[in-house]
Amino acid sequence: MSGSASHSPFGSGADANGQSVERSAAPITPGELPDRIRVIAATDRYAVIDKPSGMLSVPGKGPEKADCAAARVAALFPLATGPLVVHRLDMETSGLLVFGLDEQAQKDLSSQFERRVVEKSYTALVVGGLPPGWVGPDPLDRDQGELLLPMRGDLVRRPLQVIDPVNGRDAVTRWRILAREVDRLRIRFDPLTGRTHQLRVHAASGLGHPILGDELYGGPEAPRLMLHAASLSFLEPGTGRRVEFVSTPPF
Repeated sequence: MSGSASHSPFGSGADANGQSVERSAAPITPGELPDRIRVIAATDRYAVIDKPSGMLSVPGKGPEKADCAAARVAALFPLATGPLVVHRLDMETSGLLVFGLDEQAQKDLSSQFERRVVEKSYTALVVGGLPPGWVGPDPLDRDQGELLLPMRGDLVRRPLQVIDPVNGRDAVTRWRILAREVDRLRIRFDPLTGRTHQLRVHAASGLGHPILGDELYGGPEAPRLMLHAASLSFLEPGTGRRVEFVSTPPF
């Protein structure tokens, strides 16, 4: 955590509610979920966790999909009130999630997302070469850029999302190459909007380089979706101070 908020909300191995907190975690085998989520930081108003790949952000349909990040947070912070959930990550995406621990904090944080006050970045591994049939130069011959590609859901092939300049909703992503590796590229994505599957679609259709493990959008098979929410910054509920949290990608 960086910024002006330097207090330690955990005390001696406990969170804001006095609950024992697992502050570190061993590497997670793809397809397995840890017994405890990793809590990055917590105050009496909010908690930031590091969600593993393969875990739902919120409950799905049916009892077999009840285990999720929101349920884990509710169990860790039994004195929390309100709906908790502020934003979501795809099940296959790992990384930082913030939850409001009281109703007003949840509303405050949700409003910040709507007003684009929140700043966030993702790290991804993408395919090194362009797909067959790609027309035009390789966008990744440059080191950075911005994509403005409106998106909408595919009404026939749900949950697929598609680029649609006419009927799609605005979707904006800034990107920067972090490293050019042997057969892949490591990229930082900064989404300025929050459309479903935005980074996955923009990587595959906008850049021509799908994310490794993203078979839905033409990516090659991999142990997991190589997409991680690596940084998250917002105004702290109650104080208004900007705080930032970071998480190292597990790939």
